[in-house]
Amino acid sequence: MTKQSIQTVKMGLMVFSLFALVACSSTSDTEEGAMGGEGSSNSDSSNNGSARTNPGSTSGQLTQEEIRAENALRQTVFYFDFDIAEFKPADRETLSFHARDLAANSSKRIRLEGHGDERGTREYNLALGERRANSVLNYLIVNGASRSQIEVVSYGEEQPAQAGQSENAYSRNRRVEVVSR
Repeated sequence: MTKQSIQTVKMGLMVFSLFALVACSSTSDTEEGAMGGEGSSNSDSSNNGSARTNPGSTSGQLTQEEIRAENALRQTVFYFDFDIAEFKPADRETLSFHARDLAANSSKRIRLEGHGDERGTREYNLALGERRANSVLNYLIVNGASRSQIEVVSYGEEQPAQAGQSENAYSRNRRVEVVSR
């Protein structure tokens, strides 16, 4: 091989390496754009500017767990069956997110407001509303919340969510509401 052909091969390898480097960088930009991470202002506006981003992520996107947590924290009313003070098993995961949120934010305070439908005496419904709120309280504490962050109040039948004497109205009134304070 001549000196000129060796230089041509070296130059060809350098051009090929440079081309490969440029091609790789444009591929990752394309993949990031396809995943919706083209710019942080784009992803922030799609989340109404209220979403937190993952500190380790450069795309500004929420993780699946963060999305689930935000959705769970939006649910603040938990319904109960007739004459039952135990919350429904389907609410466990949502209440776990509330407990984790309280544990992570020690200055956050909530009030659990227990309610009942109009059937039964006033005194019975006050006690039932308190038992319902306490069942949620106990679950939150067991899952990391501090007792000092939570206040429990029972309104019994005094503050119905829906007026009426139908089963639908009764079921809407048997509840515990989580209220930020």
